[in-house]
Amino acid sequence: MLGAVAGVLATVLAVTALWWPRKEVTYRNTAPSSIVYADESPHFLSLVHEHTLSGRHAYRMVIGRSPGASYGHWVEVDPVLGAEGVESTTWSESGVRVRFRTGHEIFVPARSFLFGR
Repeated sequence: MLGAVAGVLATVLAVTALWWPRKEVTYRNTAPSSIVYADESPHFLSLVHEHTLSGRHAYRMVIGRSPGASYGHWVEVDPVLGAEGVESTTWSESGVRVRFRTGHEIFVPARSFLFGR
């Protein structure tokens, strides 16, 4: 009886560990030093893959002054685009354009991620 309970507990712990909420950065990019924004800070873009306890997968881009993707302007990304991945990132004085392998593009104006937003 005790062996059966231990087996069930081990299975529950293993499944929980696999489904436990976690985040992983699947893409990183840094604005080139030739582009100087009004806040005079370096800027970073990360594509973050979030796994939820319910098994849901979400993707978000975070753009800001934190290279660790812990703070900045968040943009929800369709899971299909996020799973396919980023093809290229183009920084300009007006903002950042991200092109996905599907051909879709997302443009984020600089005013959305400047000054610590």
